[in-house]
Amino acid sequence: MMTALNTEPNIANPDDFYARLLAAHEGRSKAESDALNARLVLILCNHIGDTDVLGQAIDLAAGG
Repeated sequence: MMTALNTEPNIANPDDFYARLLAAHEGRSKAESDALNARLVLILCNHIGDTDVLGQAIDLAAGG
């Protein structure tokens, strides 16, 4: 059974979340920010764990 990727707004207090994400990047170089983003993506992918959902997310992010 394939689980569908949720693309509906689903973050409580999205402005607060975005501010926290920006704060995590503050003072970092481009390379450090890129590395932070890569670690965050891998941590969240591991949390999701469903390869079908992750594949749908990759396709959506890649424009497909």
